[in-house]
Amino acid sequence: MNEADSRERDLARIEAAAAAPRGKTPPRGCGHFDIHIDHHGSWFYRGTPINRASLVRLFSTVLERDDLGQYWLTTPVERGRITVEDAPFVAVEMDRVGEGPDQQLIFRTNVGDFVTAGAAHPLRIDTDPATKTPRPYLLVRNGLEARLLRPVFYALVELGREERVGNTTLFGVWSEKTFFPLGPLTDDA
Repeated sequence: MNEADSRERDLARIEAAAAAPRGKTPPRGCGHFDIHIDHHGSWFYRGTPINRASLVRLFSTVLERDDLGQYWLTTPVERGRITVEDAPFVAVEMDRVGEGPDQQLIFRTNVGDFVTAGAAHPLRIDTDPATKTPRPYLLVRNGLEARLLRPVFYALVELGREERVGNTTLFGVWSEKTFFPLGPLTDDA
């Protein structure tokens, strides 16, 4: 059996396990599945892109992150680690409903999830240590985040405003009555 046939057979096995009904016995540990999600949110198996959107979507529904920050595909039958370069998902689009503190900022991920930023799904801004540029993230579910694509982040910044929080003025956005700081205010004078 050649490498491509072996990859397809293994992916079909993992797919069948992910689609199986939940049983009473815990899933069998399988070590590392050799699945990798790169910085752009693309999924790979044994170094080969997984091009079937429906398969990536299915796998995304059984993705978990443990307390140590490791990522797992946990199917009803099998459980195996996967490698995630940055965040498992990418926010590819944002819509706004309403205005001001009551507005809703709704994000669509690369796997088709729709997530509204708010107390249950906070936005956070990290800083790339090498470039010192902002890296924005949105909590999707259970410790799994989506990194906002640059155009999505720019659209978010366009909605930003200054708000007084305690004794400090911050620049950020509102969504579902929660204020999310986007970055420090600078004096260019």
